[in-house]
Amino acid sequence: MKPCLNPSRRAFLGMSAALAVGTLLAPSRARAVDGVAARRTVIIDTDPGQDDAIAILLALGAQDRLDVRALTAVAGNVPLALTERNARIVRDWAGRTDTLPVYAGCPRPLTRELITAANVHGRSGLEGVVLHEPRAPLAVQHAVPYLVNALSHAAPHSVTLCAIGPLTNIASALIEAPQCRRGLREIVLMGGAFFERGNITPAAEFNVYVDPQAADVVLSSGVPIVVLPRDVALKAPITPARLASLRALGNRCGAIVADIMAAELAYNKKRRGVDEAPMYDPTAVGYLVDPSMFNGRQVNVVVETTGQWTLGETVVDWDGRSGRSCNAIWINDVDADRFYASLAEHIATLP
Repeated sequence: MKPCLNPSRRAFLGMSAALAVGTLLAPSRARAVDGVAARRTVIIDTDPGQDDAIAILLALGAQDRLDVRALTAVAGNVPLALTERNARIVRDWAGRTDTLPVYAGCPRPLTRELITAANVHGRSGLEGVVLHEPRAPLAVQHAVPYLVNALSHAAPHSVTLCAIGPLTNIASALIEAPQCRRGLREIVLMGGAFFERGNITPAAEFNVYVDPQAADVVLSSGVPIVVLPRDVALKAPITPARLASLRALGNRCGAIVADIMAAELAYNKKRRGVDEAPMYDPTAVGYLVDPSMFNGRQVNVVVETTGQWTLGETVVDWDGRSGRSCNAIWINDVDADRFYASLAEHIATLP
């Protein structure tokens, strides 16, 4: 398997600056054809992870809106050997074993050691459900050259990357082949925090904290970016009633999603004494399915890559005080009831 890029600090800073290409253009909405939204071409970069599994199932259940071409796995919630395995298990659950390739990517961040969240997601990464052996192997190619090749040969501005883990794979592809960004319509990512504070340190959200250098590369790339931060995850919480609506669907995937949500509720009950839990990664897929459920603002976002106490913090210029050009749409609100209705609607289409 091809090793991931681990550039020197000097090379990294030089490449990050070279990728900065000016003001962000707002991501375009899906064009309507006869009143029906056109399907987005999507690659999901992921580190499953409980919430990643729900997000992947939502995307695969929304075939009327999303044409998911591949899953690329990255180390994050658990090590790569588990995230790539879990991605293959989730595609089995959705009945996509033979039609959806899974590529294993970077086993560690660009310049630092891996930090995982196995204490949250369980040792397997998918606490709360019984796991089988994946029914098909990984795709042979490493995720980074796959991304470079797929984006380089795609029609201009045609592919959406949905990034729901640390951004190591995507940053590595942009560093290796900056020209591949021409194939990108946008990057929709779950990461960061601003109005709410961090969930791994007081300042930082987990996905960005694991690889802040990669997040810096992506946010400096000039690609249109939409950020679904922790701010939104806490506005669409998992609750017992919302869990029950998924279990009531009566299909296998509905039960799996409900079991995962139950494990997340149990963790938060034990840790914080509350009967709800944030809904992280599925909000990014929810945005792809129906952006009208969300509200946000074009802003400048930078990542703290050296702070002693603030490493991984996303610094959002919400009121335009810095004078820096906007480089992302920062989502800060969601219609939670519509989001959960959409989640149930699309999970219901799966086995």
